[in-house]
Amino acid sequence: MDRRKFLISTAVSAAQVSGANDRIRGAIIGSGGRGQFLTANFKELGVEMNAVCDVYEPNLQKGLKAAAAGAKAYDNYKRVLEEPAIDVVVIATPDHWHAQMVIDAVEAGKDVYVEKPMAHKIDDGFRVIEAVRRTKRVLQVGMQRRSFDLFQEGKELMDRLGEVRLVNAWWVNNQKTLSQAQLAGKLDWQQWLGPAARHPVDPVRFFSWYYFWDYSGGMMIGQGAHVIDAIHWFMNSTYPLAVTCTAGRANLAGAEIPETTSMAIEYPENYLAVFTVGYKAMRYAPANDQMEQFHGAKARLDMGREGYALYQQSDAVEIFPTIEKKRPGSFEGATRAHIRNFMDCVQSRKDPNATVEMGQQASVVLAMAIESLRGGRRVKWNGTAKRVES
Repeated sequence: MDRRKFLISTAVSAAQVSGANDRIRGAIIGSGGRGQFLTANFKELGVEMNAVCDVYEPNLQKGLKAAAAGAKAYDNYKRVLEEPAIDVVVIATPDHWHAQMVIDAVEAGKDVYVEKPMAHKIDDGFRVIEAVRRTKRVLQVGMQRRSFDLFQEGKELMDRLGEVRLVNAWWVNNQKTLSQAQLAGKLDWQQWLGPAARHPVDPVRFFSWYYFWDYSGGMMIGQGAHVIDAIHWFMNSTYPLAVTCTAGRANLAGAEIPETTSMAIEYPENYLAVFTVGYKAMRYAPANDQMEQFHGAKARLDMGREGYALYQQSDAVEIFPTIEKKRPGSFEGATRAHIRNFMDCVQSRKDPNATVEMGQQASVVLAMAIESLRGGRRVKWNGTAKRVES
C-alpha cells in the first residue's frame, strides 16, 4: 500500500472508531404523544433510542414503534436507569413526575432532556439544581424557544426598545371538552400517581391530567412555561418579586383548573409581565395563537410563535413594522434545534441553552401562580430564603 492510500485508510478507520465512540444511546420515559414526537426527533438526529418506558401498555407499544429497531420495553423507569448502555434519558411524563425522575437519572449517571415545567413544586426544583450540579450531568429543559433562530433574532432586537416597563403576553385557543377516551390496555395506576395523592383509577385524570392540581396547573402552566421563560430570557430576569393570578370558573366539565386565567408578575428589574391564557376563545392557526409584546419607551417588539415585528414610536394613526419576519410552520424546527444543542452539550459537557437554573426560574413563577390562584392572594418571593412568603 502506498503512503497516500495508507493515510486515507488510517483516517477512515479513525473516523469510524470516533463515530462509534460518539454514539449517543437514549431512552424515552413517558411515551405518550409528546414522548413519541421526541423519540422520533432524537432518532432522526442520530440518537439510538434503545429503550422505551411507559406505565400504560398502549403508549408503550406506540413508543416502541417510534424507537430504534429492537428497543427494549420497560414499565418501571428505575429499571431503565440501571442500564449502563443508556447514555441519555428523555422525560415526557406528566409534570408531577419530572423532578424526581431527573434527580434519579442524574444520580444514575445519565444526561437528561426533560419536558417543561422542570418541577411541579418549588422545593423539588431546588433539589434538581443541587443534584444536577453535584453530579455534573447535562440537563436540557424543554423550553425550546431558546434554541429557535427566530427567537434568537428577536432577542437581538431588544436593545432597540428603550426602557421596558410592561410585557403583555397571551395564549388563546379553544378546547371544547376534556378527553372522553377510555383505557384501552394495562395501566399501572399506582405508579402513574407516584408522589401525588391517591385516587381511584380515572380515565379523565389520566388522559386530561393538565386540568388537575395534583399533576399540573392547567394551560397556564403547560403554555406558561414557554412564555415565562421567553420573557425571562428577553428581559434578563431570573426570579420574581411577586405573582398574582386570577381566573374565572372552570368551563370544561370535570376540570379542577380553569381554562381561562391571567397572572401578573412583578420583577425586581422594575417591570410588570401579564400573561393571559384563554382556552375558550376561537381557534387560531398555530402561527397566531400566542404573543409576547415588549412595550419599550422607543419601540415595541411583538414576538409570536413563528415570527416577530418591531414597531417604532410614531404619532401616526396607523403604524407599520419597521422590521418583520414571518415563518408559518417553522416551529417544529425549534424542538430539533433544542435537541441538537443538547446532543452537542452531551459531547462537550458544556451547559445547554435551557439550563437547570433557567428551568427553576420559570417553575418558581408558575408554582407561585398556582398558589396565588388557589389561595386568592398576591404571593411574594423571598429570594434569600428561596421560598414563598405568606
